[in-house]
Order: sequence, then structure tokens, then C-alpha cells
Amino acid sequence: MITVVGTGTGAPVPEDVLAGAELVVGGRRHLDAVHLPGNVERVVLGALAPALDTIAEYVEKERPVVVLASGDPGFLGIVRVLAERFGSERLDVRAGVSSVAAAFARAGLPWDDAVVVSAHGREPRTAVNVCRAHPKVAVLTGPGAGPAELGAALRHTGRVLVVACALGDPELERVERVTPAEAAARDWGTTVSVVLCLDPERALGAVRTVAGPAPGPAGWALDEADFAHRDSMITKFEVRALALARLGPRLGDLVWDIGAGSGSVAVECARLGAAAVAVEKARDGVERIRANAAAHGVDVHVVHGAAPTVLSDLDDPDAVFIGGGGRELPAIVTACARRARRTVVVAMAALDRVPAAREALTGAGFSCDGVLLQSSRLAPLPGDVTRLAATNPVFLLWGVRNPVYREGVAQ
Repeated sequence: MITVVGTGTGAPVPEDVLAGAELVVGGRRHLDAVHLPGNVERVVLGALAPALDTIAEYVEKERPVVVLASGDPGFLGIVRVLAERFGSERLDVRAGVSSVAAAFARAGLPWDDAVVVSAHGREPRTAVNVCRAHPKVAVLTGPGAGPAELGAALRHTGRVLVVACALGDPELERVERVTPAEAAARDWGTTVSVVLCLDPERALGAVRTVAGPAPGPAGWALDEADFAHRDSMITKFEVRALALARLGPRLGDLVWDIGAGSGSVAVECARLGAAAVAVEKARDGVERIRANAAAHGVDVHVVHGAAPTVLSDLDDPDAVFIGGGGRELPAIVTACARRARRTVVVAMAALDRVPAAREALTGAGFSCDGVLLQSSRLAPLPGDVTRLAATNPVFLLWGVRNPVYREGVAQ
């Protein structure tokens, strides 16, 4: 039997659990915090594989093993690895209070509506994008993905960070509320347990029936009337429906909407859980996008300026929608194709711009396809009859990056 004990947030390890153990596995700080008889073998957790092999030797001989972990080991913890290797029936899990629960308790906030994301041993980009898109996020940190790195990436969001260090330690525990800029300017050391990223105006949240992030929208490709726009300058819902299908916006993604106009595509991507950036060169368009995002209750970061010049200051996107660009369109598509991790979608009313856009995508290593969209909508006529009213045709071109990413990393 393998007894897995959650510790590190104030709860001591029960003496009776350790009394019969012949092997105890855990992080150095967990092992240093307990008293073990001299005949008990200790394994300090570093690389998992050697530790699992040692555990296997004891399990095969039916010798008792104790694994010490932080907080709740079944929550983004070692229980998954142990269950996969040895089977759930061999585990006796004694869950402690997770660092996430403890951090929200210290902050005086409920967390049934929080999104929890791990940046431990992973690229921080997913955690950053979740923080950009959602008002209440807990980030499990790691080297290279701590409060300073999160703060630097979130400096333009208006978020507040709650940094919880050494949770459960009566001498070292501290919980600080800082701005992203303040977090970015400090060295936080190695005792950070978890970082909460909060939208101050929405941190409390609404009463929930289902825990976790809010359910996705009941529908998408919203009617043009659901957005403020100028002179019908908006991506029509038929085009938006296919564009969204090709963009595939999801939790943890970053999507650019270039030449955003009303921001309808950016807003829809944000409603589907992605972090969204809208780039718009017209000042009145910038305010319109912000108003549309607020009306739909989502966060969209709006950049005032002309592409491709302003794109250099943005983080690399997972997907890009290009709905405007004029004569600069080939240069914009080229700049976006160089940096997009997955997909670029281009909407064009002018057919003669298609070859250059297609060449830019294929030249960047994308598989390219497209379709001319022509739709006719029902429209009333006098006499209580209906006709079909044709909308302007739009050519939608999309490029999907080949499975091997531009830096040689598989997607």
C-alpha cells in the first residue's frame, strides 16, 4: 500500500502514518519537517522516474510506502502519476488543504468560480492567457513562471495579483496584494505557493451552481445587431461562423483580431474562453471595440495603431483573424504568419488580393485553403411575402501551420 499524505499548508503528518513506513518519498522540505526512524529509507523527489522505480521495488514486496506531497495531492499533484503506475486500488490518499484553497481563504474570497492553471514545469504562456481572459485565476507557479514573469506579461490588464508564499509556515508565510508592475519589479525567491490573478471589479463573482469557469456561450456567430458598428463595417455572421470554426479559440489561447473594426471577432473569441487582442487604427473604432467588449462582459485588449507596425510589441498568438488591411494586406499576412502558432484566417472582399495572401501563408509553412462565401438572407417584401437578399461575397482564406512548429516543437 502507498499512503499519500498532503502536507505543507499547516496540517502535520499523522504519526501513525509514518510509524509503519519502510520507505518515505517527498520533497526535501517535506522530509525535513518530519521525524523518521533511522531504519526508514528516504527518497528526495527530484526526477520522478527514479523515485517511481524505487517505490515499485517496495510495492512488489508489499512493503509499506509513504509519499509526502503539498496540499491536496489529488489536485494537479502526484496522485495521478501514482495511480497510472500502480493503480488506484493501491493508494490511500490523505488529502490536505490545497495551496489554492488556502490562498483564496487568506484573500477572503470564494473560489468555486475560479480557473486553476499550472505553470509548474510548463511554459507560462497558457497561464498568462487564462489570466488575461478570466477575472479569477489561481496560478501554480514554477521556475521561470513566478509572480515576476506573470506581472510582466499582465502589466496592461488592470489585474491585481495576490502572491501567497510559504503557506502554512507560521514563521515564513506571507500573502501580499500587488499590481502586475510591482510584481514584475521584485525577486520573490523560492517560497511562492500560488499566485491569484484577480479582476478587482469581478473578483467576488456570482452565486454558482456548477463550479469552475463559467460555461461557454449558448451560441456564437452573433447577429450584427448585437454589436455597435459603423456603416455596416462588420464581419457578417455567416463569415464569422466559419472564421471562428477555423480559428478554434479556446481556454489558454491568444487570438489577434487585426483591422478589428467593431471587434466582433475578438469579442466572440473572448466569449469562447480565449484571450483576445484587437488591433484597430481608427480612434473611434478603438472606443467602439471597448464598448462592445464591455457589453458582452468579456476582456479584450485593444491596441490603437496600424498593423504590421504595432504587432512587434504583442505576444505571439495561437491564431489570427485579419479582417482589414487594404494595400498593406500582404505585409500584414506575412507578419502574422511568421508568428502565429496554429492558424491565420483572412477575410477579403477584393478577389485580386487573394493570391498575395495565399503566397504569404504558404511561404510561412502553412497548409492553405479557402472558400468564397455567398449568402442570401430572408428579407420581407410588401404584401406579407419574403424574398432572398444577397449579401456581398467574401473570400475566406485560412492557413494551418504544419504539425512541426516553426521552432521545431510539435504542436
